[in-house]
Order: sequence, then C-alpha cells, then structure tokens
Amino acid sequence: MKPPTRIPLGSAICKQLQHAPIKPATTPLPLIARQRQIHTTPTTPATVSPIHGSGPPPEAPVPAADSATTRLERRKKQAELLEKAQAIRQQQSQSQPLSSASPFSARKKARDSNLLKKRFWKDVHVHEVEGAWEVHLDTRPLRHPTTKDIVRVPLSKPLLAAALAVEWDALVSAQQATRQHLIPLTSLVCRALDIADDDSSPSPSKVSESIRDGIAAMLMRYLDTDSLLCWAPPPRADDLPAEGSQSLRDLQKQAAEEVVAFLTSCVWPGVEIGPVLDGESIMPRGQPEVTRQIIQGWIAGLSPWELAGLERGVLAGKGLLGAVRLLVEWSEGFVGAGVGDGAGGGEKRFGVEEAVRLASIEVDWQTGRWGEVEDTHDVEKEDLRRQLGSMVLLVSGTGGR
Repeated sequence: MKPPTRIPLGSAICKQLQHAPIKPATTPLPLIARQRQIHTTPTTPATVSPIHGSGPPPEAPVPAADSATTRLERRKKQAELLEKAQAIRQQQSQSQPLSSASPFSARKKARDSNLLKKRFWKDVHVHEVEGAWEVHLDTRPLRHPTTKDIVRVPLSKPLLAAALAVEWDALVSAQQATRQHLIPLTSLVCRALDIADDDSSPSPSKVSESIRDGIAAMLMRYLDTDSLLCWAPPPRADDLPAEGSQSLRDLQKQAAEEVVAFLTSCVWPGVEIGPVLDGESIMPRGQPEVTRQIIQGWIAGLSPWELAGLERGVLAGKGLLGAVRLLVEWSEGFVGAGVGDGAGGGEKRFGVEEAVRLASIEVDWQTGRWGEVEDTHDVEKEDLRRQLGSMVLLVSGTGGR
C-alpha cells in the first residue's frame, strides 16, 4: 500500500487551503450515520383496544360507617358462622365409626370430650363460709387448678367474689375453664393465693428464691425502662406541632411530672426519680441506688393481693410508676390508707382511664396524627382497660375505705 503524500506546511497549496472558506455539505448524511440503533428488532405500533363501556360513569365510593355498633354486628355474624362450622365438624366426627384398633381408648376419648363439652353446673352462687367468700358451682366450691385447695376470698372483697361468680357463670362448657384467657380473674386470684402460701411456708427449707423475691426483682427491672420516664427527643424544625397542640415530649414530660410529684410526696417521700431516656440518648440510665433500695423495700412489704395486682399492672402497662399510682389509689391495705380519696376536696380519683392514658401516651399521639388501625389499636386499649380493671378489683375492698 502506497503511503499518503504529505504536503509541506510552507507550500502554496497549504496556504490556499488555510484561506479557503468552509462550505456546508449539500448532501445530508445517511440515517444510519445520524442514529445508532440499540436493537435489531423492528418496532411495531401499539394496539389500542376500543372502549366497550356504555352508560353513565360509576358513582364515587362511599366509605363504610365505622362505628362500634357496626363492628359488634360484624363480630356477632362471624361468631355465628364459627359456631355453625364447629357444629358441622362435631356431627361429622360423631358419624364416623370408632377405630377398630383400640375401641376402648376411642370410646373413652369420646366420652371425655363429651363431658368437657357439657357444663356440669347450672347455677353459680357466692357463700360466706368460715369468715371468707367462696364461689360455689351448684354445691361444689371453686378450687385452685393446681393445688386443688378451695378458693377463698377475704370478706372485705365482696365485689371480687361476685366478679369471680360472674366469670364462671359466663362459661358454657367445662372445656372453657381450662383456657386461661377465658378465666383471667380466676388466674389472678390464684396468683395471689400462691404468693400467700409461699409466704407462709418455712423459708429455711427453700432452695430456690421465693415467689415474692422473683416478682420484686422483675418489677425493679421495669423501673429502669419505665415507659413513663422514656421521653421523646425535642421536636426538630421540620416536625414542630401544629398551633395550639403539644409535642410528644411535652405530653410525656407533663404526665411524668404529675405522677412523680405524687409518688415522691405521698408514697416515697424524698426519693429522687428522673427520666431514663431524655434527648437523643438511646441507652437508658438507671435510678440512684438509694431510690432503688427504698422502692424495693416498699414492694417487699406489700400484701399478697397487692403484689399480685401490682405485677398485673406493670406487665400490662410496661411501667412501674403508673401501676404503683393506681395501686396506691385503690388499695385497701396500709399503702393506700388515706391516700387519694378525693372525698373531702371533691377531686376526681385516679382510675383505670387515667392509668390507660399514662400507658399509651405515645400511641394516642401517633394515632391522632396518622389515624387508628381498626381491630388493632382499639382492641389493645380495651385489653389494657380489662387488665388494669382486674388489678383494681383485686386490691380494692371495704377494709380501707
């Protein structure tokens, strides 16, 4: 191949090329030179389907009525459908023949299941027997499910005995009595009786720690992570509350100051209680050692009924201070004597609704901004009311009021 001829820079031809005007190309570049194909498949136009609709446009959707009556009717229908399905399954199981491999065991199992499905009592009564209240299923006294001892309620707690009777009268079969969630008040009373039996047994023969010591250690762990003392950080510039409303931190701080002021003046005088989470910190800080010793000693001196009620309130509300406030307000023992009656000044007593508000400040604030999830937030709040109400029923009575 012959190399190209080079033109010297000082030649006349080079000078003419430098001063010659540049003319635009008269022939356009081919399409393939202007565009670069990124695929080789030929393009096809889209097929547009014709509109077959006729008539007026549909009406705008109307939101369903969200009320307690509507939800109650829907749940009743669901319960009826569930009962029908259970009845159909029972008929199918009864129509099937017994197993030929073990006819005796199959008959015994069927007989036991039929007995559990039936309610062996007709009426439930409350009787005073030897200085205590007893719940009788016809003529049989209610017994502890583990120790088989008769459940005896002090005479100063007639409402608790009546509530136990109502709970057992609502059962429709003996099988329901084996489910703890259907007899929550009975379980709570039995817990208090277990604590009383454990306290009366001789301590030198025990190898493991007592029930009272275990409950006290568990409750003290909740003091360092009390939900009432965990405050949100200050709101930022882009998250300021609306005019006339309070931030989450302000609500938490205000509620905590009211409860702490009451406890440090009426229950634990001179005790220093501070927030466990404040600002931007993520690790909770514990209370002073003197504060822990005073509160732990106070818990150790509670009666079995008060200790069982406090345990229920702390586990339900995820905090110790709110449960103590409710316990002191309604207890008939020495810890509640003359505290928070409100009879003289006409002030409203600290009740279940106030305790629920303390335990759900953050949830209420969030649902107020973003809305409430049906069958979730309302169910949790009703369950919290039920558990704190059982605590009030357990510790209250006519002895201290």
